[in-house]
Amino acid sequence: QVELQESGPGLVKPSQTLSLTCSVSGGSITTNYYYWCWIRQSPGKGLEWMGTIGYSGSTYYSPSLKSRTSIFRDTSKNQSTLELNSVTPEDTAVYYCARGRDPSVDFDYWGQGTQVTVSS
Repeated sequence: QVELQESGPGLVKPSQTLSLTCSVSGGSITTNYYYWCWIRQSPGKGLEWMGTIGYSGSTYYSPSLKSRTSIFRDTSKNQSTLELNSVTPEDTAVYYCARGRDPSVDFDYWGQGTQVTVSS
């Protein structure tokens, strides 16, 4: 059973960088053909795919967030990390990590999500 757990600060100030980590257990992030994704849901809005790091280390980003987003991994810790810079209150959301069989759709395992609020 694959389990994912997000961690990071719950409050970030505007213009700062949001950094979240996804810790994976029950499976390796280097296992062929799986993708490790970041998704968020802002208040009153639907799910928004942000970006993905694949089993080979390749990265994929949403065009709307690409200029502010970085995703990288630590294979020794079986973790992926999301960084979103220059945050604004519009980045307030519940952030999820998930495993997919495709870089941006078809997610089969999800973390529980972590609330991040951007406020001064």
